[in-house]
Amino acid sequence: MDGFDNHQIARPTYFKPNVVMDAFQNIVDTYGVPTYLEANPALISAVTFPWLFGMMFGDMGHGSILLAVALVLVFGAERFKDGPLAGAVPLRYLFMFMGISATYCGFIYNEFFAMQT
Repeated sequence: MDGFDNHQIARPTYFKPNVVMDAFQNIVDTYGVPTYLEANPALISAVTFPWLFGMMFGDMGHGSILLAVALVLVFGAERFKDGPLAGAVPLRYLFMFMGISATYCGFIYNEFFAMQT
């Protein structure tokens, strides 16, 4: 080899997430950025984080309210980018997945606004 294998330069790690994965990548980056050649756990977090939230929250009524607010944010993102809800716009897909999971688990748990039906 020409001596290129013995350098001490740290290899960069950069993940370019799309709008859906951005919130999940931020959650993963809170705990630590994966190093070079490590798997990025953001995809696994995109499935497990909302699902575990739904198992914990598990209410059709409150989950459907969360889902409705998230759908308003998803379909009206351009209108809310400069308003008072500008901080919630990047989290809109996270809220949507959490609302879907909470509504589904509430259906399985037979819970509606914390009243068993």
